[in-house]
Amino acid sequence: MPVDRKRLDRFFKPGSIAVVGAGDRSTSSGGAVLRNLRMCNYPGRVVPVNPKGGTIQGLTVATSLKDVYPPADLVAVLVRPESILEVVQEAADTGHENLLILPGGFAEAGEDGRARDAVLRQIARENDLLIGGPNCAGLTNLLDPEFRFAATFFRDVPRGGPVALISQSGAVAEEMIAASHGFGIPLGAVVSVGNAMHLDLADYIEYLGDDPNCKVILLYVEAFGDPERFKAATRRIAAKKPVIAVVGGRTEAGRAAAFRHTGSTAWTNEETDAFCAAAGVLRVANLRQMRMAGKVFGSHPEGIGPRVLILSNSGGPGVLTADQAILEGLELVDLSPELAARLREALPPEAAVANPIDLLADAREDRFELTLRAILEEMPGRIDAVLMIHVVPFMVSAEPTVEVLAGLAKYSPIPMMHSMMGTLERKAEWFMTLAKSGVPSFNDSEEMCVAAGMLARYRTLRQSLENGGQ
Repeated sequence: MPVDRKRLDRFFKPGSIAVVGAGDRSTSSGGAVLRNLRMCNYPGRVVPVNPKGGTIQGLTVATSLKDVYPPADLVAVLVRPESILEVVQEAADTGHENLLILPGGFAEAGEDGRARDAVLRQIARENDLLIGGPNCAGLTNLLDPEFRFAATFFRDVPRGGPVALISQSGAVAEEMIAASHGFGIPLGAVVSVGNAMHLDLADYIEYLGDDPNCKVILLYVEAFGDPERFKAATRRIAAKKPVIAVVGGRTEAGRAAAFRHTGSTAWTNEETDAFCAAAGVLRVANLRQMRMAGKVFGSHPEGIGPRVLILSNSGGPGVLTADQAILEGLELVDLSPELAARLREALPPEAAVANPIDLLADAREDRFELTLRAILEEMPGRIDAVLMIHVVPFMVSAEPTVEVLAGLAKYSPIPMMHSMMGTLERKAEWFMTLAKSGVPSFNDSEEMCVAAGMLARYRTLRQSLENGGQ
C-alpha cells in the first residue's frame, strides 16, 4: 500500500531526529550521521542517544529514547544488529513512530537474520511503526536549500540541486555523491533503499516525483519490488519529469551477482528493456551514462528535440561529433539561408559555414560571439539545441570566450551544451560558470552527444506518455 505523504515527510523533512548509537568519532556510523547533519546545516532538533550520556559533538545526550520528549519525528538507528529489536520496542513504547534503520543483519543475513526480520515486522505492525531500511546507508535531502537534511554515514553530502538518486546499492550512491562534486551533477537527494521493509522504490519515486524541488530522478536498480506498482508510479511521474535507471544484471554473470548481493532474481536484459519502456523509464547502460544523465537533465529536465547544430572551432572534433550525433539519433540541420549569408560575410574564408560550423582554431571571443548570436537570432524554431566544441590552443585565452558564451546562454531561447577538450587548469571553474547559465559542459564532444541523445529520447518518451502511449 502507498505510504501517506505526511508520514514520509518525517523521513525527508523531519523537524527533529534522535540518533540512537551516536558517538564522538566521526569514523563511527553514529558519529558520521551527526557529522553529516552538522555539515548540511540541518535546522531541526538533534538528540544523540547513548547510554553513557554526557555530550557528543557539543550536543546533550539522552541515555535512551525514554528521555527524548516530545518524541522525535525520525529515529535513526545505528546500534549493533542484536540490539536493534530492543531499540525498536523502546521506540514503540515511547511514541516514536518513524525509524530509519541503517545496520543490516535481517532478511539478508541467514536464518538468524530472517528470524530477527520477522520480529521487527511484528513489532512494527503492532505499533504502526514505519521503517526505512534496514541494511541501508541512510537518506539525504538537500533539494530545498532552505531545509537541508542528511541522516547518512556517507563520507560526504552531495553538492545540492534538483536531481535525486534512489539506489539499491550504497556504494553506487557514494560514487554518485563524489561525481556530484567532481563531474558537476546538481545532485540534491540521495536515498539508499536497503531491504525496503516498508519503504520501497515506488514509495520514494512517488514522493520525490511530487516534490516540486525535484526535477530529475535517477535509479540504480537490481529488483523492481512489486513490478506493477513500480510501473504505475513511474509512468505517472515520467510524464512530468524524467526517471532514468541503470539496471544491474544485463548479463548472466551480472544477474548471478545481483542474486548474491540482494537475493533478487533479475530478468533477462530483453525483459528489462521491455519493462522499462512500458514503465516510462529511460534506461541507460552504466554508471558513466547515469553521471552524464544527471548532469544534462539537471539543466534540461524537459528534454530536447532531435535537431541540433554543432558549433566548433576545430575540424577533427567536429567530424567525430557529427558521427556521434547521427549514431545517437540526432539530426544535423542545414543552416538557414539567412544564417549562412551572415556567417560567410563575417567569418574568415577558410571557416566552414555548414553544420558543423568550424570557426577555426584561432577563434577568440569575438568570433564565437558573433556566430552564436547569429544562430540564436536566425535559427529559433529550426533547431532544438546548440552543441558547442571549444578547443583552446596555447596562444588563446579561454576565459573571455567562456564568459561570452555564458552571457548569451542566460537569455537563449535554444538549449545549449558545451564541451572543452584538452588539459586546462581552470576547466572546472569554467564549467561552473557555464553551469550557472544553464549550460552543461563535458570533457569531450562525443560524450556531449550521448547526453544530448538521452535528452531527445526522453522528449519522445514523455510525449508518448502524455498521449497515453504504451
